[in-house]
Order: sequence, then structure tokens, then C-alpha cells
Amino acid sequence: MNTTKKKSWVRFLMPGLIFQQVVIGGGYGTGAEIAQFFGTQGLVGGLMGQAVTLVLWAIVCAATFEFVRIFRTFDYGTFMSKLLGKGAILYEICYWVMMALVIGIVNASAGSIVATTTGLSKWVGIGILSVGMIYLTIKGAVLIEKALSMWSYFMYAVYIIFMVVIFTKFGDVISAEFAKGQVESSWLLSGAQYAFYNLVCVPVVLYTVRDMETRKEAVVCGLFSGVFGILPAVLLLLVMGCDFTAAVSAEIPVSVIFDRLDMTWLYILFEIVLMGTLIATGTGFIKAVDDRVEIAYRRKHGTVAAWIRPTIAVGLTVMSIIVSSFGLIPLIAKGYGTICWGFLILFAIPILTIGIYKIKQHGPIPDEDTEEYNTH
Repeated sequence: MNTTKKKSWVRFLMPGLIFQQVVIGGGYGTGAEIAQFFGTQGLVGGLMGQAVTLVLWAIVCAATFEFVRIFRTFDYGTFMSKLLGKGAILYEICYWVMMALVIGIVNASAGSIVATTTGLSKWVGIGILSVGMIYLTIKGAVLIEKALSMWSYFMYAVYIIFMVVIFTKFGDVISAEFAKGQVESSWLLSGAQYAFYNLVCVPVVLYTVRDMETRKEAVVCGLFSGVFGILPAVLLLLVMGCDFTAAVSAEIPVSVIFDRLDMTWLYILFEIVLMGTLIATGTGFIKAVDDRVEIAYRRKHGTVAAWIRPTIAVGLTVMSIIVSSFGLIPLIAKGYGTICWGFLILFAIPILTIGIYKIKQHGPIPDEDTEEYNTH
């Protein structure tokens, strides 16, 4: 067991901050997903939908974190085996397909950011992303937690500047848009769909639960995860109010906002933040696979071979480049809706039924750690 305990406030915040960084990928960060799921419901309706997403994420994260805390299942393989038994193989298939799609999109987004911001080749962006993902994965959980949590603070600083500038210039326009009170009838469904759409990110952050000591911590961390995960989306939706119709209908909504602002320095700062979140998203998914393989290998051989982590880091990074560069994203994306239903059926419903039942049967005292989680 890891004997170096984090400070209590760090234990409360860390899972939520890491969850947030993994959730924010290309579609979230550019505002495309926010416009699609929430902007189409109106400004007020979108905020109501985001409240639904927050509640669902908080409930699922709280139940998951408590399950992981008491059963000591810090990788998704062990977690799903404990939750689903032999059915865990179905989750494994869904995870690998989703991972291929997500980190492929992350690669494509990184290439696009560098190409459009600097005029350099997309391969510069892909190279930066690849080096970042490989380095963080190889260095392990402690550095990943520090890097991703620190990037969260930087991201919030930039978002606050963004918000202040937008509301200073267009506060009256946003207020007028809000005053319309537009609420489409599908706001509840849209909020639920977005929550389910990102369920894959919850099992990706299980390693952050290893220092939780009480049920209260698990529940509070779940609540924080819901809040941290949706807060940047709330801020993005609000700033879209400066030109709501144009932003919601745009392929890249934030580009509409920055066109209105005409502040190149802030645009560059925002793109730097987005690049960092792309690295965080890709690293999170690769890290989850590394944990799954290392723990399984240690159970069989008693130790972990030094070649496993760099092989996984480099191998999955190369796979993501292939997916993004050879037109495989549209092919995989055709089954995206089906995959999302898979996570609902194989993860959300089981953790809220079977998982909670097992938690109640077990009681709040956690199992003894039978193996040490490798944080380095």
C-alpha cells in the first residue's frame, strides 16, 4: 500500500480535477459538444441540462469511488471483474474501441490547433502531444496527478480572464440572451445524454482514489467531480451568449467568440490551455490501460517488467496517430452511439444497482490491500 498520504484537501480535490482534465477533449474544449448538447436547448435550457449532467456525474462518481475504496480496485480491469464478473470482457471491448476513437480525435485536434494557430505543420502538434502523453505515462501516477491538477489551476485562471473580458465587453448582450428564458423541451434528455456520453472517463481515474479513507471522502469527491467536470462547460455556454445563434451553429463555437473579441493574445492563451487538456485526456486513457496491464502482470509474475509501461505508452500513442491520420475516425465514430449505450448498460446501471448492493453488503471498512499500487 502507498504509505505516503496526501493532505486531506488534496484527497478531496484530486479525483475531480483529474476527471475534469480527462473529460475536456477536443469537442468539449472547442465548445462543439457544449453547443450540440446544451446550446441547442437555449441559454437557460442549456444551464438546466448542465445541472442534470452534474447530478448524474456526481452520483456515478460517488458510487464508483466508494466501490473502489472498499474493494481496492484501482484499475478498470479489476474494478469491472468485481462488478460484472465474466461480463467484464464486454466492457473491455467497449473501452478499447472508445479509447481508439478518443485519442485519435485528440491527435487530430492537436494537429489542427498548431496548424491554425501558428501555420506550422500538423505534425508539430501531433509530436508535442505524443511526447507529452508518453512522458507523463512513463513517469507514473504521482507526476500525472501533479501535472494535471496544476494544469486545472492554469486553465481556471485563463477561463476567469476569458469570462471577465467577455462580460466586460458583452455583458449586456449575454444578459439579454439569458432574459429570453429559452428552454427547449429536450433539455433533460440532452443533459442525461451528455453525462452518459462521457461515462468512459470515470473508470479512467480510479487510481486517484487510492488514498481515500472514508465513505464521506468518496461521496464528497464524487460531488466535486460532477462540479469540476461541468464547470468549464457552464462558463463556455455563458460566453457563447455574446453571439448565441452564431456560436451554437458554428463548427468551432469558440472561434465565433474570439472573432468578436479580436484579442489574439487571449486566443493563443486559450489554445495553449486546450493543447494541455488534450495531452491530459490522451494520458488518462493510456494510463488506465497501463494500470490494467501492470496489475494483471504483477498478479501472474509477482513483479512488473520494466518494458511494459514504455511499450504501452509508445504503442498506444502510435495507434492514435494511425487512427487520426488514416481516416479511421469516421469509421469508428459510426458506432459511437452504440458504444455510449454500452457504457450505460455495462457501467452506469451496474454500479448504481449491483455496485451499491455490494457496497451495502460489504460495509464501510475497506478490504486489506493485497498488492501495492505502483505510483512511480
